[in-house]
Amino acid sequence: MTSSLRLSLLLFLGLAIAAPVHATEVNLYSARKDHLLKPVLDAFSAKTGIKVNLLSAGEDQLLERLKNEGANSPADLFITTDVAHLHKARVAGVLQPAASDILTRNIPSHYRDPQGYWFGLSARARVIFYAKDRVKPEELSTYEDLADPKWKGRICVRSSSSAYNQSLLGGLVAVLGPERAETWAKGLVGNMARKPQGGDRDQIAAVASGQCDLAIANTYYYGGLQISDKADERAVAAKVGLFFPNQKDRGAHMNVAGGGVTASAKHKTEAVKLLEFLSGPEAQKMFAEANNEFPVLPSAKLASNVAAWGSFKGESINVAMLGENSALAVRIFDRVGWR
Repeated sequence: MTSSLRLSLLLFLGLAIAAPVHATEVNLYSARKDHLLKPVLDAFSAKTGIKVNLLSAGEDQLLERLKNEGANSPADLFITTDVAHLHKARVAGVLQPAASDILTRNIPSHYRDPQGYWFGLSARARVIFYAKDRVKPEELSTYEDLADPKWKGRICVRSSSSAYNQSLLGGLVAVLGPERAETWAKGLVGNMARKPQGGDRDQIAAVASGQCDLAIANTYYYGGLQISDKADERAVAAKVGLFFPNQKDRGAHMNVAGGGVTASAKHKTEAVKLLEFLSGPEAQKMFAEANNEFPVLPSAKLASNVAAWGSFKGESINVAMLGENSALAVRIFDRVGWR
């Protein structure tokens, strides 16, 4: 544990212990970036009068803390960045189900846990990015096509340790079955232009620099490059095109960031109110504009640069299946040599 995290934890626990338990606060453990979440939390507090005590850290750190604290945890709500982490939290027993007509109305059923243990709060697609000067959009079609030998030595993608890739393969297991999904993963490994390295932005930059012709990455990273205040990052985005796969059948792979009420929650009512606010029009607009994500609330507006990508069809399978299949995805990655 870093010294800064240790200090944050001590300060957080100090506030939680010193403050009396009352109905005007909620304690939040969050793996989302502070600059994305804090303005939304401030808006919630201003509207409801409920104070939010925020502790930010990595997903794995927070999950281990919740497990170690058990019933004594001060956390009322856990928010994280990928459905695989939400699934791990549910399996670990640190979440409890919640029911809310507002959440049911605001969030499509395929973006929330069927039993109410967690709720998607923003969505992203994991899609194909291509070099505009070397690949024509009409050459692209499906995720499955990326395993075709015609792309040998032409694809960049990050490590299999990425929860985003684990969820992608977990989704393919759900729609193709384990055997076909493993065949796909093996074929994609054979088409890699280089050893997996870096994050999603690095994959997009590698396409722009000519290290590869295609990359797999989340849409919001591309959106961030498009509107960056750095000219070199905007130049990267200008050289790369975005393609939504599988538009003639099931649609593009979707994932969510989301949250759930903790099993230890002492302020469950306030935690549910915060989830409801995060799924509502004001917060959904803020998420969309701050991180170039897709709102889960169907009526919410997209950021202007995201809207410019055009409409597309997303998968309608319940994203819970991505988390349920993530352990199998890791085993497949190991077998096919996707490091």
